[in-house]
Amino acid sequence: MTLRHHPTPEFPAHLEALYQRFPFERSLAQDPLSCLRPLASNPVSAEVAGIFAATLAIGNVTAIRGAFANLEARIGHDFVGLAEPGGAARVRPALRSFRHRWIRGDQLTFLATQVAVVRREYGSLGELFRGGLEDGGFAVGLDRLARGLRGSASAAREPPRGYRALFPTPAEGSHSPCKRLTLYVRWMSRSGFPDLGVWRGVPSSDLRIPLDLHVHWIAYHLGLTQRRTRNWTTVEEVTAQLRLVDPVDPIKYDFVLCHTGISGDCPKERDLSVCGPCVVRPDCLLWRHRRGAS
Repeated sequence: MTLRHHPTPEFPAHLEALYQRFPFERSLAQDPLSCLRPLASNPVSAEVAGIFAATLAIGNVTAIRGAFANLEARIGHDFVGLAEPGGAARVRPALRSFRHRWIRGDQLTFLATQVAVVRREYGSLGELFRGGLEDGGFAVGLDRLARGLRGSASAAREPPRGYRALFPTPAEGSHSPCKRLTLYVRWMSRSGFPDLGVWRGVPSSDLRIPLDLHVHWIAYHLGLTQRRTRNWTTVEEVTAQLRLVDPVDPIKYDFVLCHTGISGDCPKERDLSVCGPCVVRPDCLLWRHRRGAS
């Protein structure tokens, strides 16, 4: 019989202590969100820049920040212009040689086209998401956002190879955690630091956890999920557990959990020299039921 690991009764207090003590400024400097915060006073620029930053959020944070800086330099720092008719045509030559992992410049050019289409039809990406949220909840909102960015299958111009795969949706099964779009919605919707809060009318209580490798590893070892696979079911399970800790703003812990892994504050193995001061160590599967763990 497999032993199921669950959070301790003290876990909510431990997690809140981790959040309160966390060095946000240290980790923000290493997060793609730091590239967007200067744009927060301009909702259009933040929204457009944000979807490009989230789309590029593949790999380590240094590479992601470098890819975004490369994109920004190529387009002349004009994200508002990308959201306007003709914006994609203007930057197509500059993006032709762009590469980040498996993302290519022709895909980003097509994304610029779709952002302009969505903004023309709905007013903003936020309005498209919010309409789905109101009709059927977060997963429906994410599905509509993903499909809007993919473009219509009947459109005159086919998207570049591999483009539509950049925007998975929970409506097509639970095989993907849809991490990048979920992260984007967190950036845009949540008003608490360090997020931007440029979208209105999306309650923080409705958000879902952007489940990257670091968050999933830590969530599993804290007993927030029993699932070894990152998929939409796991997203819902981890979110539900965090909602028990803070029903109003459960996803405020995402940044902390993610950067606890990225920074090495969680070494992902038993190492008393690193784990000793960690306030959630009593809840961790690596340490519970071990002699000398407390």
